[in-house]
This record gives sequence, structure tokens and C-alpha cells, in this order.
Amino acid sequence: MGSTLSAASSVPAKQHFHVKKIKKIKKIAVIGAGPAGLTAARYLQAQGAFDSITVFEQQHQVGGVWLYSSLPPKDVPVPQQDPFWGPEPSIWPEGAPAPVFPSPMYERLHANIPGCLMRFHDREFPSDAWVFPRREEIQDYLVRYAEDLRHLIKFCHEVRRIDLETKDGRDQWHLEAVSTLNDGEVVRETYDAVVVANGHYSVPFIPAIKKIEDFKKAHPSIITHSKQYRTNDIFKGKKVVVVGNGPSGLDVALQINEVAGKTLLSVRHATSPDKLAHIGCDEVPEIVEFLPDQRGVLFKDGSVEKDIDHIVFCTGFLFGYPFLPNLNHKIITSGRGVHGLYQHTFLIQHPTIVFPALNMRSVPWPLAESQAAAFSAVWSNALELPPDEEMLRWSKELEERQGEALHQYPELGDDGKHINEFYEWIKKAKHVGKEPPRWSGELFWQRSIAMEAKIKFEDEGCKAKTLAELGFHYEPGKE
Repeated sequence: MGSTLSAASSVPAKQHFHVKKIKKIKKIAVIGAGPAGLTAARYLQAQGAFDSITVFEQQHQVGGVWLYSSLPPKDVPVPQQDPFWGPEPSIWPEGAPAPVFPSPMYERLHANIPGCLMRFHDREFPSDAWVFPRREEIQDYLVRYAEDLRHLIKFCHEVRRIDLETKDGRDQWHLEAVSTLNDGEVVRETYDAVVVANGHYSVPFIPAIKKIEDFKKAHPSIITHSKQYRTNDIFKGKKVVVVGNGPSGLDVALQINEVAGKTLLSVRHATSPDKLAHIGCDEVPEIVEFLPDQRGVLFKDGSVEKDIDHIVFCTGFLFGYPFLPNLNHKIITSGRGVHGLYQHTFLIQHPTIVFPALNMRSVPWPLAESQAAAFSAVWSNALELPPDEEMLRWSKELEERQGEALHQYPELGDDGKHINEFYEWIKKAKHVGKEPPRWSGELFWQRSIAMEAKIKFEDEGCKAKTLAELGFHYEPGKE
């Protein structure tokens, strides 16, 4: 597999290599109380080696991207290719207890991987949950998961800035956070280590297609991003172009097509026939030019579509960390990946800061568990990182192989392989406070049939509670 632990550890160490030693870490900050932040807090606490763990969460509740608000974010710039855009302002609805930082969560959303695979490895979803859990079920699951962690969380605190100071080989992270309830309340603390778990669904990406700015000026309300999508009500009877056929693009297109007069799915690479049949849209090539005078677009094959009512860009998000001013431009270039990391996690130059759950095309929660177990053990000096040269070589080989798309697993199941490689590495630790997950053959099988099962689940009315109800049965040895 491309992104393996074994790839780095297979090279014999040379005598001039030095092992990256972590100075004594006692005080840790975690940015974000979504799935990755909560997982980090749980594993760090279980390690039993740290004096304090503080989770900073800008919302009033845990959940991160899964915390739904019916309020969409404010307008997104068109085009938007700047990873350093933001931070986006909050919205404080009248009568609400706290400001809202709208996520891309929409009203009728359910997971695109089965709950038995998605869940944290030691906690199941309730037996009455959908096999592909609804967003409400996922949020409830996360609230329950966080019950014994809430005392670690500073809710309604937005981290504005984190600056690094290194003295005598020891990293110190100076953090500034502002209360979202009271601008005058500012927290300034210094930490030995930082977990950056703020998610990567904040900075939307809209490409700079020819004349898109002119089109936006002429028709200000037509172009939106999937981050702004909540319900399909406004699309009833309209002509709509959905741009992008990733998971969100297919899901949004499916919902819009239920009510729209005409829905076109604009793609760079053809959608598989089963998925296209499932959503029921007509597929068209990518847009190469906007035609403001005709309220239309020109497609790559030369065809034109006029009198369009809505264009929804489901083109994803960029990585960006506005609260890391001294590091942001060093680790971010185009925004498609975070440079200089080992195992997509540790910043090699300063391994006292980590970036869990960056990987795309992955099952993120168990991967975040594996990463949390690793940095908890490393920061407690129970587990050693490889020598700098090995970590740098791992990072360089990743960039040569992946280009800017650093965190996309090339093959289905690579996430499970990576989880198991973390497991084998962590087994070498002198002390492990909480054991990380390890994927069995059945979990790899669940990963392999997830998309097929999701299509069947939706075709049958979103009622099934198990894969078996959908006709999927695991046979050992046939993964």
C-alpha cells in the first residue's frame, strides 16, 4: 500500500540517524470536539501520562461537522480557490443560546458507510439505527460518546491563534481563544502539544472556470456550493446543474432530482452506470465556460445549456488553518493536502503538533482512533517515532506518488490496511492506555460492499437496520 508504516520502517537505521525525542509533555490542547477531537481526548486521557487535556470547541455542543443547523453559511466567494480564506463568521440566530458556525450538514443526510464499519471500535450504534445511520443518529451517538469527556471541553471558545516558540529543543504552543458568547473573554495559555482536529469541511472550493465571475455578477443567486445546501425545496420545477460526482455530489443530485424539472450532473470523469441510474440524472461533461447573457454554460463537448436556474458546486473543500499563522503557509500550498507529515499525522519538524483524520476515501473514525493511540503513546514517551530521515523520506515518497492530493487513499481498503499497520506499530509501545482498533476480514468485506449496499438501502426506502436485511452476508475467506 502507498501510505504504510512498513514502508518507512523497512529501511535499516544508519548510525548518524537520531531518534526524534519528545520532551516531557504534560499539557495538551485539542482543537475541536468533533469525532477526531473527542477520540484524541479519550485516548490521551486513557494514556494516564498528562496533567491536563483541554478541548476547545467553538460550538455549544460536540459533534463537529455532524452538528446540524438549518441555517446555511453566508455567501461563498465565486470562484473560491484560496486555502487561506476565512475564518468564516458565525451566525447568532435570534433566541439561540449561542452562535452557530454552520457546517455542510444538510437535513436529509445519512452516512455513506454502514454504521457497523463507521463506529468507534468499542461502541456500537443502537440496534434500531439505520444500517446507514441518519445524521440525527450519528449526532446522538457522538453526544453519548462524549458524556464522560465533557469536563475537558471549553465550549463556545473559538481558537484564533496558535504560535510556536521553541526553547532548548522544547516546543511551546501559545494559544489564544475567544469566547463566542463574550468577545471580551480571551483565553491565553501555553501548551506542550496540540491536536489539530478542527475538521476539513470549512473552506469550500469552487474552480475558476472561464467567465464564472461575470456570471456571478449577472446572476448573483444561481451559483452555490454544497456547503450551503440544506433542503431541496427551492429546486422544485427548476433546471439545475450539479457539478461533481463525489459522495456529496451524488447525494445532493439525488435529492434535487426528486423535485427539479431537469437535473444535469456535470462531471470530469464518468459516473459508474449503477450510481447514475440510482440518482436518475442526465450526465454531461465538465463546464468550460459560463455564458452570462444566456444564463447558461458551455460544456467540454461543445454543447450548451441555457436558462439555468441553479448551479450547485459539489467540488469539495480545501485544507486550511487560519489559526496557525506561522505554519499555515509552510504546510499548505494549494490546499489539497498538508505537507511535511509522517503517516498523515505528525508534523515531522515539530511532532508535538498532529493533524488526525485528514484522509479522504477513508473510514475516518477508526483511523482517528489509531492515530490518537499513536500520538498518545509517542507523547508519553512509551513509543518512539522513526528517525527524522525515515519520516522525511516517507513524506517525500508520498508527495512523489500522490502529488497535491496527499491524503487520498489510492485503493479501496487502504484505510483498513493503514489502521492495521498502526495497530502493529502501537503494539511495540511500553504502555498503551487504550487499545486501538484492528480490522478483521469482516470489516474489510463491509468496506468492499459499502457502496453497493448504500444504493440498495436507498432504493428500498431507507428502512434496513442491518446489512443482512439488504441481502449481504459475510462469508469468511471470501473478502
